[in-house]
Amino acid sequence: MTGHEREFTSTGTPAWKSPVALSIALHLLIAGVGLVGWSWSSPIHEPPPNSVSARLITQQKPEPSPVVEPVDQPDREQEQKELEKQKQAEAQKRQKEEEARKATEQKKREDAKRKADEQERKRKQAKAEERKVQEAREAEAARQKAEAEAKERERNKAEAEAEKQRQQAAQKKAEEEKRRQEEQRKREEAERKKKEEQARKEAERKRLESERRLQEQQLEAQADQARKARAEEAQRRKQAAAAKANEARMLSESEKYQAMIREKLSQAWFPPSSATEEMTVRLQITLLPTGELVSVKVMASSGNTAFDNSALGAVKSLNRYPVPSERDAFEAYFRQFTIEFNPRRLR
Repeated sequence: MTGHEREFTSTGTPAWKSPVALSIALHLLIAGVGLVGWSWSSPIHEPPPNSVSARLITQQKPEPSPVVEPVDQPDREQEQKELEKQKQAEAQKRQKEEEARKATEQKKREDAKRKADEQERKRKQAKAEERKVQEAREAEAARQKAEAEAKERERNKAEAEAEKQRQQAAQKKAEEEKRRQEEQRKREEAERKKKEEQARKEAERKRLESERRLQEQQLEAQADQARKARAEEAQRRKQAAAAKANEARMLSESEKYQAMIREKLSQAWFPPSSATEEMTVRLQITLLPTGELVSVKVMASSGNTAFDNSALGAVKSLNRYPVPSERDAFEAYFRQFTIEFNPRRLR
C-alpha cells in the first residue's frame, strides 16, 4: 500500500457490470429483503446511524489491467442511506395507506350518516304524507257525514210534511166517512144486531169447541205423563235389579278371590314359635289392578313384634295376588282391604 489516491480508469466494461456496482446491487437486495421483514414485524422507526465519510485507497500495481478493490465502508454507508430512504418511503407509504384507510372509513361513516339521514327524511316525509292522507280521509268522512246528516234532516222534514198532509187528508176522509156512516147507521142497526147475535152464538160455539179440545189435550198429556212415569219406574226397577244382581255377583266373586288370597297367605305365613292363639294383627293391603302389591301397613298390632313381622313378611312374599279382572269389583273390594292374622284363622 502506497497511501496514494488513485483515479478510476475505464477498462471498456459497462459500469453496471463492474465489481463495485454488483456489490452495491447485492447489498441493496439484501437490505431490501431485511426491510420487507422489518416492515412486517415492527413499524417503529429507528434513528439513522451516524454517517462516516471515507475514500477508496488502492495500491497501484504494475499489472497491465488496473483492478479496483472494493472497500466495505463506502458500501455500508450507501446501503445505510438506501435503507433509510426505503424506510422513509415505506413509512410514508404506510402513513398514506393509513390516511387513505381513515379517509375511506370517514367516507363510509359519512355515507352511512347521509343514508340514515335520507332514510329518516323519507320516513318523516312518508309519515307526513300519510298524516295528510289521513287528515284528508277524516275531512272527507266529516264532509260525507255532514252531507248525510243534512240529507237526513231534509228527508225527515219532507216525511213530516207528507205525514201532516196525509193526516189532514185522513181527517177529512174520516169526517166524510163519519157523515156517511151516520146516514147508514139507522139502516144498518137492525142488521147489525142480527149479525151480533149470530156472532155471539158462533163465538160461544167456538169457545165450547176450544174447551173440549183443551180437555182432550190435557187428558192426552196426562196419559202420556202416566205412560212415561210407568216406563221410567220400570227402567229404574230394571236398573236397580241389574245393580243388585251385579252387586251380588261382585260380592260372590269377591268372596271367591278373598278365599284364594287367604289360602295363599296361609301357605306363605309361618308364625313364630312364641305365637299364641290370642295374638291377632290386622293389616291394610293396597293392590294394583294387576294384583301387584303397592303397600302394606299395620292397622292394629298384636303386641308381639315377631308375630307382626311374620304377617308382614307373608304379605310381601306374594309376587301377585289373585284379583278379579272386572274393574268395578276390584275397586270395590280389592284396591284396599284389611285382613287379620291369627294362628287359628285368617279373615
